Amino acid sequence: MPVRAGDAMSLGPLMIDVGGLALGSEERERLAHPLVGGVILFARNFSEPAQLRALTAEIRSLRQPALLIAVDQEGGRVQRFREGFTALPPMRWFGHAYDHDTDAARHLAHAGGWLMAAELIDAGVDLSFAPCVDLDHGLSRVIGNRALHREAEAVASLALAYMQGMRQAGMAAVAKHFPGHGAVIADSHHELPVDERPLAAIDEDLLPYRCLVSHGLAGVMVAHVRYPRVDERIASLSPVWLHGQLRRRLGFQGAVLTDDLSMAAAALAGEPGMRVHEALVAGADMALVCNDPEAAARVLDELRVPPDPARQQRLAALRARPVIAPGGGVLREGRAWRLAASQLAAALGQAPAQLDG
Repeated sequence: MPVRAGDAMSLGPLMIDVGGLALGSEERERLAHPLVGGVILFARNFSEPAQLRALTAEIRSLRQPALLIAVDQEGGRVQRFREGFTALPPMRWFGHAYDHDTDAARHLAHAGGWLMAAELIDAGVDLSFAPCVDLDHGLSRVIGNRALHREAEAVASLALAYMQGMRQAGMAAVAKHFPGHGAVIADSHHELPVDERPLAAIDEDLLPYRCLVSHGLAGVMVAHVRYPRVDERIASLSPVWLHGQLRRRLGFQGAVLTDDLSMAAAALAGEPGMRVHEALVAGADMALVCNDPEAAARVLDELRVPPDPARQQRLAALRARPVIAPGGGVLREGRAWRLAASQLAAALGQAPAQLDG
């Protein structure tokens, strides 16, 4: 039976955004819709940690089970919350460190993952869409220094350490952008990237996913990239990629999330409701519709989704499980935070001079 307003609450298959530092009445109503399962926050939703805690608390109070709250907090140029948070290096910084001392780099990646996750959980955020495991093929404008390394083995090693640091803090990892965004020039925010490689060549990009899946990866975010020698559909709308490659071939059992379906690369698939429908049919558990409240409203009006207990379990596994009680600045009084922050700060003082990409 389709999920409709008034049905018993569960985590719906949509993740949407909000406009500012606090919720408006229309946003509260929209977030209470049973098809909504999560909220993604951006820099516009943040002024300082106390405000963020108030916002996340309000979002959680709207319904039970509480909505998932997510953000992109990779570090470098992709760090939405800054004031009162540790300034995190771009992912490539760990890759440069890996080239000098692999063991030390893995240790630092673990500390970086723990620190990022612990600070977010302390502010009431469930997950960061991290780590980025795209290989640095030297082509992508939008990935650049978000990539850990060019070599798949190095990316897998560092991403595993980062994921384990996140897990130790109580946060699930969401690896992105499956199956790989690093070998295309175009930015999927503005145009459709096309990767002309055959599956055998793309297999290198899948190695980090194999590694993380074998160690219990909880989430994967799928790219809006078309790989025509594998499937004509973009990966985020492709059962070939989601069921055939990710689920069956790689054995992934966690939650599948799309990148933002409001991006230009996804627009070719039709109206927002059609994009979301195709993504869910292809095998996604949660579809993101961001920065377009009118589109989100239309999707909520039009979409009909049968209940899926397995989807509920996969999404529930993304909820943060704090090791330290969140809120009030207690985190920074603890030895674990001081140790991770000091290790990262000391290493950053010796960071490679060139981190651009």
